[in-house]
Amino acid sequence: MNAPLKGRIPAEFHAHLRFDEPLSRHTSWHVGGPADALYTPRSTEELARFLSVLPGDVPVHWLGLGSNVLVRDGGLRGVVVSLHLGLDRLERVGPTRVHADAGVPCARVARQCVKWLLGPAEFFAGIPGTVGGALAMNAGAWGGETWPHVVEVDVVDRHGARRTRAAREYRYGYRRVAPPVPGEWFVAVRFEFAPQPAATPETIRSLLLRRRETQPIGAWSCGSTFTNPPGDHAARLIEQAGLKGWRIGGAVVSEKHANFLVNEGDASAADIERLIGHVQAEVERRFGVRLETEVRIVGERA
Repeated sequence: MNAPLKGRIPAEFHAHLRFDEPLSRHTSWHVGGPADALYTPRSTEELARFLSVLPGDVPVHWLGLGSNVLVRDGGLRGVVVSLHLGLDRLERVGPTRVHADAGVPCARVARQCVKWLLGPAEFFAGIPGTVGGALAMNAGAWGGETWPHVVEVDVVDRHGARRTRAAREYRYGYRRVAPPVPGEWFVAVRFEFAPQPAATPETIRSLLLRRRETQPIGAWSCGSTFTNPPGDHAARLIEQAGLKGWRIGGAVVSEKHANFLVNEGDASAADIERLIGHVQAEVERRFGVRLETEVRIVGERA
């Protein structure tokens, strides 16, 4: 147990803290060393209070469903804030407006908007993460993206100060978002959709069926590993480089979809990171294209 860190965090928060918590339990690749502390706030107010008293030299990291992150085997120093169990409010706040906390799974947004006959929101069902992660990277699927639907966001900074910012304060593009001020984190959003009377649960089911047919759903992966280069697809380049099925330790390039790197059960984070590097090097050698990772790689090597 990280006794020095435990002693520096007020006891009122200890019920929602786990010290030396293996992050392999919280990531979709099922790899990653321990966090010094994993904190699960029960409300935005509690989160802001926690940040306001956390010593300024303690690093803070953010985690949703763990689907777009590779945590190295040495783990993460500081506090990892896990949002998906506490910040989970999702409600309609106007005829076409929806409030979603950062910890709400994107798939839940898709399902609920279909019930409310609002859209287009079906693409959220193809994002294997939370709203907070979708905001941070302008996540998308099936031709839809997050930020075109954003009206305003609620953010919190390292000192626990909270504010609301309009969508126009942010610049965004394909899998990137530039905030107006660094060091602020998303805690909630208001989306604007349009009436979509034709939306049905069957629409989402058919999209998910297509996804299961083309992607290794159920396997331990992070979703898409690389962003698509301009005018091309990462999966096509990886497949053309002959890398489907390529293996390093327990990590392998999926035979079903080449942009998915899969942990077959005994991979380490180091195996996955080496496989990422090998794919990048081979694609660049063959085609002169440097694939950029969509997944974030964080933490210390063992």
